[in-house]
Amino acid sequence: MSKITYRDSGVDLETYRESMSRLPALMRRTHCPRVLPWNNGFAGLFSLDFSGGLFSRNYKEPVLVSCTDGVGTKLKVAQMAGRHDTVGIDLVGMCVNDALCCGAEPLFFLDYVAMAEDDPQLLEDIVRGISGGCLESDMALVGGETAIMPDLYQRDDYDLAGFCVGIVERSRLLDGKAIVPGDVVLGIASTGVHSNGFSLVRKIVFDHAGLGIDDEAEGCGGTVADVLLKPTQLYARAIRDVLNHYKVKSVVHGIAHITGGGLHENLSRVFPANVDAEITRDSWPLPPVFTWLQRLGEVDDDEMFRVFNMGIGLCLVVSEYYAESIQQQLAGHGLASWAIGRIVDGCGESRWA
Repeated sequence: MSKITYRDSGVDLETYRESMSRLPALMRRTHCPRVLPWNNGFAGLFSLDFSGGLFSRNYKEPVLVSCTDGVGTKLKVAQMAGRHDTVGIDLVGMCVNDALCCGAEPLFFLDYVAMAEDDPQLLEDIVRGISGGCLESDMALVGGETAIMPDLYQRDDYDLAGFCVGIVERSRLLDGKAIVPGDVVLGIASTGVHSNGFSLVRKIVFDHAGLGIDDEAEGCGGTVADVLLKPTQLYARAIRDVLNHYKVKSVVHGIAHITGGGLHENLSRVFPANVDAEITRDSWPLPPVFTWLQRLGEVDDDEMFRVFNMGIGLCLVVSEYYAESIQQQLAGHGLASWAIGRIVDGCGESRWA
């Protein structure tokens, strides 16, 4: 009888080494001088401050900000389509967009990839998306973990988790306390469904409507795969520039990332107890993907707005005087935005006007 090996249990260490050899270049392209080298070390090192030049911050009361998230069952759509180079962008977006909500500058990112078996090309595709998302967010990818677990995952299945660390000066922390009646709610465009509500998306598109991954998404300008795998919008550079534009004045009073729970639930999370938001329902254009999904599944309006972002990926609560200027700055980053509501006296809720 031959001796049992690790490969017999479903884990091939030689293939694992090949997988790992493809990742360092994808990580290095995201690094700045604040990333400290530790070749073959057990952790990623990042210098909080840096002496001199572009990377000097001179923090007074720095507060570290941490966020973690995943991509959810959007991964099932990626697996159906055989496209794996964009879900890494989603992973970064779901984490970094949360960090922005307290005014943080993203610093570095780590990922966790769990797979049924070693697949060097699949892993490289996934991490290429993560690396690209980090580059677009000016954030270093300093490390991660790849777990091969054949007893927990079916062949071709995988799961992702991400971890983002950022920093903000305590005096610049956006905790919502500055929000006052008269402030304007700016809604910034999403790229589509982003990475929330995909259990409902899949039920509508594949189970109820019986569509295939390569079928046309009617009215959306592409196939089902094209439309559903459009990656999450990354807002980091635009928000950083807006916040840095006003060094002294308190202009941006709150930021909300519109994810699961929809516009009202997420927006109300940033309010103090004495104000409400009145949102004007038709104040922004509804992306075709949501009209298509609602029609396919015969979904009620309230359910659509409760589950999906409905075209608004991020909200800024800003001083009315500066709202137009901020919109112009966002447009400079290629981001459409709309004045979708106003802050009034209330009890910490968001509602339709």
